[in-house]
Amino acid sequence: MTVYIDPPTWPGHGRMWSHLVSDVSFEELHAFAAKIGCPSRAFERDHYDVPSHRYADAVAAGAVEVSSRDVVRLLTAAGLRRPKGRQV
Repeated sequence: MTVYIDPPTWPGHGRMWSHLVSDVSFEELHAFAAKIGCPSRAFERDHYDVPSHRYADAVAAGAVEVSSRDVVRLLTAAGLRRPKGRQV
């Protein structure tokens, strides 16, 4: 099981956020997110939004640190990318 996380560089709601993704399946991603206590409401289309104060927890649990570009590349290569505005 490998999941990936980008640096917390995305602003929103007065915080900085990271994206947690899988390059295998949404099932893998949901299982990992549950393991680290990430609420289901944090799932958005193809990733979980993780607040900056939980970044280290995700990495300690096994998430691999990658760039934001790598997140998009990994999702696209796995066929899991769900861009905004596209119905699934």
